[in-house]
Amino acid sequence: MRVGSQPIADDKRTRASGVGVMTRERTEITVVGDDDSGIIADMTSVLFEHDIDIVDLDQAVRDGTFRMTMRVDTSEMAIRQDTLRTELQKLGDEFGVDVQVLFPSNCENQSLAVLVTKESHCLEALLEAHESGELGANIGVVIGNHDVLRPLAAEYDVPFYDIGNENGVPDEDEMLDLLAEYEIDLIALARYIRILSPEVVFRYEDRIINVHPSLLPAFPGGAAYRQALEEGVRIAGVTAHYVTTDLDQGPIIAQRAFNVPDDATESDLKERGQPLEAEALVEAVKLHLDDALDVRQGRTELRGSDRAETQLGAAEALAQANPSRPIDSRGELVVDDEDRTAVADD
Repeated sequence: MRVGSQPIADDKRTRASGVGVMTRERTEITVVGDDDSGIIADMTSVLFEHDIDIVDLDQAVRDGTFRMTMRVDTSEMAIRQDTLRTELQKLGDEFGVDVQVLFPSNCENQSLAVLVTKESHCLEALLEAHESGELGANIGVVIGNHDVLRPLAAEYDVPFYDIGNENGVPDEDEMLDLLAEYEIDLIALARYIRILSPEVVFRYEDRIINVHPSLLPAFPGGAAYRQALEEGVRIAGVTAHYVTTDLDQGPIIAQRAFNVPDDATESDLKERGQPLEAEALVEAVKLHLDDALDVRQGRTELRGSDRAETQLGAAEALAQANPSRPIDSRGELVVDDEDRTAVADD
């Protein structure tokens, strides 16, 4: 597969321009399939005909699945939004690939899907934030691979679908159909204990947020609290992050930490961690919906300066407790130009 004369290797990415920036200012066109089969050239021609400029183009291949994302400027296009979407999807059908078009939207009309398994704390926190208006977007659907949390979704009048078999293995084709039906802008994994396939991740690149029960990159994968205990850590925590096809390695958005007592059990860590999981996930979702995040070179950055209430890491009390000056290699306090007070060795 190629862009011009440049080949794309498996599990590699090429970017025509710019950096990985999450923005609601541009229209996003995503193509997913077994092969690009020349669709890029035809799609580029269609966009040119309708006065649509390509701002950014990103491609990847993982496990035989091809994904291309175009970010384009549709502010002066000579075609209706629904007509453009239909035209591009028809082109995708001709090439045997899936095409999605996401036009810029405000927070108020974005729709969120929540994926769950059996744990309720993160789902409940999102539903409460939605009901109170704090979330600022609509929870369109809850999708589970078990039926356990259907009653909780019903309490908040949110549709619930169980797409798992008797072993909890999800039907991802049904999942994708539901995400398309509800026109989902963002997916929150509220302790969804399954690994999403590239088929799903590629279609919603930069629009899936997970919460993991460790301070990533430490202890990825399953049983993270148990891993922390086995390694004897003194501080454990949780991480809300964007999902990529590399397990638990996506850009980190928010983290929370807590102390691990000497006699702590795995259940103790879960009890301490679960409220923080919910808190970190809700904050990450709100930041994304508020268009407050950029991702540059794998690291998230906050947009704007008016974010005093945001807690991306540890609480301010921890910063206050830390030493105010570094210690150099001789054990002396390092002083700056405004403070030349000598500090003797102990």
